[in-house]
Amino acid sequence: MEHGEKNITVIDENGNEMLCEVLFTFDSDEFGKSYVLYYPIGAEEDDEDEIEIHASAFVPGEEGQDGELKPIETEEEWDMIEEMLGTFLDEEEGEQE
Repeated sequence: MEHGEKNITVIDENGNEMLCEVLFTFDSDEFGKSYVLYYPIGAEEDDEDEIEIHASAFVPGEEGQDGELKPIETEEEWDMIEEMLGTFLDEEEGEQE
């Protein structure tokens, strides 16, 4: 995965490949990591029209190498990601009005 890519392929816990669209990426100075938020392309929206959004830490690869996605391990990171997502979604809604 490279910064600026719109689609990424993610392997789920069952070993299945999922093509996902990147919602947005951001860097956290607090945790010294980059994060990517994404959702499966073609995923069925549930009754509430909610798309399941996934988040991972992103470790850039060496020169020319793909980076790798890492699971998010701490509550603090999840809290920060949820806050970033909330801000992002608020901004999106604001643009649509």
